[in-house]
Amino acid sequence: MKKNIGSIDKSIRIIAGIVLLIFALIDPQNNWWGFIGILPLVTSFVGVCPAYLPFGLSTLKSKKK
Repeated sequence: MKKNIGSIDKSIRIIAGIVLLIFALIDPQNNWWGFIGILPLVTSFVGVCPAYLPFGLSTLKSKKK
């Protein structure tokens, strides 16, 4: 798959994922939804966001020759 996540987008996803996981780990019985933080972490490390694909979106800077 072609990568579609740029560096700023990647940084935001990592921070959001970590924050959500911290909330989930503090009190997993009441904040179980925080485990959704795994999704932004995985997409940031893989470099592909499946939600961007159907719309043809990309936050990568284009390389011009």
